[in-house]
This record gives sequence, C-alpha cells and structure tokens, in this order.
Amino acid sequence: MRKLSSLIVLLVISTSLLSQTSPHGAGFETTCLDCHNTTGWKIDMKTLSFNHAATKFPLTGQHQAVDCRRCHPSLEFANAGTECISCHTDMHNQTLGPDCARCHSPKSWVVNSITEIHQRGRFPLLGAHVTADCFTCHTNASASKLNFGEPLGIQCIDCHQANYNSTLNPKHVPPNFSTNCIDCHSINAFTWNDAHFNHSNITNACVECHISNYNATANPNHNSIGFSTDCKACHTTNPGWRPAEYRDHDAKSFPIYSGSHNGTWNSCAECHTNPASYTQYTCIDCHEHNPGDMNSEHEGVQGYAYNSPACFACHPTGSKEGTFNHATSPFPLTGAHIETACIKCHTNGYPGTSTVCYNCHTQSFNESQNPSHVAINIPTDCGTCHTTLPGWKPATFPIHDTYYILAGAHLPIANDCAKCHQGNYTTSPKLCFGCHAEKYNASTNPNHITANFPTTCETCHSQTAWTPSTFDHNLVYPLTGKHALIAANCYACHQGNYINTPNTCAGCHLPNYTAATNPNHVTSNFPTTCQTCHSTAGWSPSTFNHETTYPLTGAHATIANNCFACHQGSYVNTPNTCAGCHMPNYNSSVNPNHVAGNYPTTCNTCHTTNPNWTPATFPIHNNYYIIAGAHVSVACNTCHNGNYNTTPNTCAGCHLTNYNQTTNPGHSAAQFPTTCADCHTQTAWSPANWNHDAQYFPIYSGKHKNEWNTCSDCHTNPANYAIFTCTTSCHPQASMNSKHQGISGYSYNSTACYNCHPTGNAGKMINRIDPKE
Repeated sequence: MRKLSSLIVLLVISTSLLSQTSPHGAGFETTCLDCHNTTGWKIDMKTLSFNHAATKFPLTGQHQAVDCRRCHPSLEFANAGTECISCHTDMHNQTLGPDCARCHSPKSWVVNSITEIHQRGRFPLLGAHVTADCFTCHTNASASKLNFGEPLGIQCIDCHQANYNSTLNPKHVPPNFSTNCIDCHSINAFTWNDAHFNHSNITNACVECHISNYNATANPNHNSIGFSTDCKACHTTNPGWRPAEYRDHDAKSFPIYSGSHNGTWNSCAECHTNPASYTQYTCIDCHEHNPGDMNSEHEGVQGYAYNSPACFACHPTGSKEGTFNHATSPFPLTGAHIETACIKCHTNGYPGTSTVCYNCHTQSFNESQNPSHVAINIPTDCGTCHTTLPGWKPATFPIHDTYYILAGAHLPIANDCAKCHQGNYTTSPKLCFGCHAEKYNASTNPNHITANFPTTCETCHSQTAWTPSTFDHNLVYPLTGKHALIAANCYACHQGNYINTPNTCAGCHLPNYTAATNPNHVTSNFPTTCQTCHSTAGWSPSTFNHETTYPLTGAHATIANNCFACHQGSYVNTPNTCAGCHMPNYNSSVNPNHVAGNYPTTCNTCHTTNPNWTPATFPIHNNYYIIAGAHVSVACNTCHNGNYNTTPNTCAGCHLTNYNQTTNPGHSAAQFPTTCADCHTQTAWSPANWNHDAQYFPIYSGKHKNEWNTCSDCHTNPANYAIFTCTTSCHPQASMNSKHQGISGYSYNSTACYNCHPTGNAGKMINRIDPKE
C-alpha cells in the first residue's frame, strides 16, 4: 500500500513538473516512470522500461551500447537528429551525400561490401577492377582524405587512353580502332589478352538490370542489411522474385538450415519480429517463452542473462556445445562481478573484453581521494591491493615499502594504519621528523635543539629504536688519514657545534697555511684550497697537478720544472691566456705586424704551443679577405710573396696585368672600371657578367631586347667602348627626322638620342618650342 502511495505521489509530482518546466524540453510526453523510480532520479538500467524502438530511431548495432548522453547531451531528446550526419563527422567532405547507410551500418564503420556498393553506382566493378586499388582511379582521395565522390568518367577510354595509345600488336591508333574498348575486350577479364569482338554486348548479371529492385526492396531492406547483389544467390527467374531463399544465412548470420534450428521455424518473422529491420532478432520468444525455465537450465553458468544478445553471444551456432561459462573462462566472476550486468563490462560487444581491472575501473581509480591514486602514483594493477568485494573493501597495501619501508619498531604497528596516517592517506609525511618532531625537541642527551642537530633523524638513528644511535661521518665529511685518528674525539673539530663546523681544509687549518714558510703560502699567494696540493695523510710530501689548472704542452712542457719562469713567484695571479704571458711577442711581430693588422690577441686562434710559434695557420683570413673559388687552391706565397703586411685586398691589386692585357674587349681602351668584381667572380674570369641594363643602357630588356646580335652593333669603335652609336642602320636619319617633327632641341646624333631616351623608350617628348603641348 505504501509503495502504491509513493507511485501516486511520483505521478502527481511528475505531472505537475511536466506541466511547468521539464529538463527534457516542451512537448516531452513520456511518463517519468519509464526511466525513473521513487528512490531517486538516477536511472537504473535494469528496470528501465523506455522503449527506444517505439521512437523514430530504433537502436541497432553499436547504438545499443552507446551512453544516452552521447546523443542527448542537453537531455532534450527531441533535439537529437535521426540522420547519421547529426552525430558523425562526414569524413568524405560532402562528396558522397548525407546518406551514410548506403555504405555503412550501425554495426561498424568498416565497409565490407565495397564491390557490392560499386554495383549500385555508375561503374560496377568487374574483372580486374574488383582487385584494383581504390586510389588508382580515385586520384583525389587518400587514406586521410576520403573524397570518393568526385565525378569520374565511366568509359574504358577515360582511364585507359594510355593503354590504347601504346598498344603495338596490333596498333590501335593508326587503324583508328574504336575507343569503345568493350567492342573487343571483356570487362570481366583480368588481362587485355585473348581479346575478341563481343557482338552481343549483353550481360548476364541480374543486378545490371535489377539494381532498382534491389534498392527498393524494404522487407527485408537489402541495402541496410548489406545483402549481396548476386540476385541468384537467393532468387530464381520466377515472376515476382518469389519464392526466395536466403541461403547464406548459415554462413553469414546464424545457422537455421542446419544444426539445432533446422526445421524448427516456419517464417522469418518468428525470429525477426521487426519487419522494418532484419538486424533485430529475438531468441527468448521461442526458448520456453519465460525466464524461469531458462534460469533453471543455466544454474551455475556465470555471465548468464535472459536476453537475446546474451543468448547469441554464448550460443553463436545455436547449440549447447562450445557455449560460454564465465566460471570456466579466463575470468571467473567473483564478488561484485557476479551481480554486475553484462552490458556494463561488455560495452563494445562480447569478444575482446579486457580482463584487466583498470580498463573497466579507470574512473574509480582517477576519482579515488583517500588516498588519491593519481596524486601519489599508485600502480594501476588494482588486484595488488583490492579484491572483487563490493566497495573495494577491505583493501590491503602490500606495496607500502615502495613509498616508505616499514622495518624495526614500525613493523608491530604495520596493521594499525591510523596510528601514522590519522585517516589521511594522501599527505602523510615520509620523513622521520614529520612524525617524531616531538621526540627531537624533547631530547636532552645531547640536546638536539641547542646542538643544532639536523632534523634528518635517519642520519644517526634507525627504525629499530632511538638507541643505540650512530653517526656515519662519511655522509657529511669522510674521515681519512690523520682525521681518522681523531674520529672518536668529536670535540676536537666540532668544538660543541655540530652544524656550523667548516667542511673545507682552510676552515680548520688556516693557521697552518699562514705559518707555512717553505714556501711562504701568504707571500706566494698560494690558494687556500689545501687539497690542491696536500692530502689528509700529512702536509708533506705535497704535489701540484698542473693539469687541473693549466695543462702544459709543447714548449711549456720543457719548462714544467721551472715554475718561476711563468709564475714569477705568484701562484695566484698567473694569467691563463696566451696573451697574458706573450704580449711582448705579439707586439714585436713584424711579418705580419700583428699590431698594425689589428690581429686578435687570442694567440691560439693561429698558433699552438709548439716552439717558435710555427707552424701557424690563419683561419680568420675571411675577416680580412674572403678566400673563395679559385683562390681556395692557391698557396699563400702566390699572393703574399713572403710579405704579409702590404698584400693588396682588391682584385686589381693583383690582377691589373690581366686587366691591361685583355683585348676582347680591351678593358683599358674601353675604359672599363678596375672593380673586377662587377663582372667577374673568384671562381674564374669567365663566364663574366656585365650588368649593362642597371649601369648603362637597357639592352636585355625593354625596346632593345633581342634587337642586336653583337656588342659592335652599337660600339663601333672596339678600342673605346665608351663610344656608342644609335644612328646607324638601326635608326636611319630620314625616319628619325619624320618622327621628331616639332620637337625642339632634336638633333640626329647618338648623344642627343641617349639624353632624351635614356631607357630606350619613346615616351612623351617635351616640346621645347611650346612646353605646354
């Protein structure tokens, strides 16, 4: 009675709410009880009674396992479109139209019937075309750009023109053979060989004539189910296509002509109760018609559920043999898994479901707070700590040592987690002091606070007990040599202060440094890094490894034992650059003069430590003159002649003789500039480039382009290229006088021509008689 009252109240409230504002949008007429119950608004998928098949979009294929919010993110269910394009991105970029079902089905995006699909198009695939790569013909498409809808020609010659043109036996082009290839070749063939003239041009493939019947068939819908276009597989030539038989049912779907189901049915509608979609089927309408009988037959079978998809998943051949029992599978159901609905784990179908806990429980792992599994990087192997019992409890933590090793006195309290964690398993301190600060502060023998002991308890103590304690001096300052002899006399070094004790030699031994007389460390400016020369075994004998400060090589190695030669009695301020010692050599150099040439003082740029500064290189030559082209292979003395100070750095400085001796054209007579680089490169004198258009008169562009053959057409005096003519056979005087009538200042001579036409164009001349004109 109470339950009935609750339902009445819920109905009243639901009616009231729907009459006001519904989260599912105006006009939503489905009763709340189809999805919700009186215990809360949360939907229980086990008791959900909403029938999606009664809507405009029955759920089939993978849509059955999709979460409702994937399609209805706003909860206003009427807003969801029924076309595929409403939810799915068009990977074909609108080249194949919006009807995705022509090629795809709700079962998978994978198209397994490309050949059959082609049969419904303008170009059915036959013969060699069946095995051809799609992208060979659809050149605008690729694996990432699936634009298969661009218009292509469907005549053989549209793709095979090259084959037609290149055929030699017999030649097709000279005899003017027909370009309708199927006149002689069969479209069903896999090679061009054995050609013959096909007089009939008649096909025996049913679909060639009956594709419209195939596409229009609704019961069952051949297109959506993906039936083969080989009509003979099911039909005969009897009128009206009947009777028909789907003979591939056993091989492609479910064995009904063989096995346990042979002869146990009369019509397709017994299993396919929805004539609009033959992808839907039912098993439970035939098998005892009630869950009670089936439940009793499946006692002890883990994973059993009374629904048709579960039936098919366990009995894909319709027989009891080879059926699936979770108890005998690699993943027996225990704990909370026993009561879990199959679809909750098998969201993408039954084959291939992961047996790894984390793959199903990722959300639980990520949302855990105490401890936060993500924050402290707990491994995703859930079975390490948890069982399959509901609520993940009780749980253990056998990997504690990965985060903090429990040993000694910690072991007896290992099971009393709260003693250390105090209910917080995420931010528990990992350092001894984090838990034992109180003991540190209360210690009196010695007093850790006044002695400034470090708070790294493990330095002296162990997990077994506070006492006895040790102090491994090697952790802070290894005691070797004579230090080891006073290891037990801590006060000798620490003087009662265990924090600020110096850890450098000079910190303790500066009086020894100051008192040293042989040599006098102070006057010699020796460094106070005692360990550079001394060891803890004793102050003497001492060594000095020059390699640690300045390696001695070449000529330096010959004076290695004469320290004074370089150090001059000071072992601190000795320069460590070449110029620091050898600046007099730099200043006195004469060939070349380093000062006058402004050479860098980084001597090692050109020199090594070999005696007498030789051999030397000059890798910075390009800073003074860039070596390129033919100069690269020239020896230094060829240009410098033993004098590295006054070598010219212009082309004419070295090559003036070449300039004077040149006769074609004569550079000197023609008064060419001596800036050789204007026309020549360092690679070779020829070919040379003379930029006539930019520097003088445009002959390679404008009106004069291609109007001359040789330089002498304009430069009639080969001895002087500064002389030129415009008034030869190119521009006769009579013609020029006629064209310049009324032009004040006009004169028929080359200089006047150039003054008025510096670019070679006629332009608009200034009339010097009447400037207004």
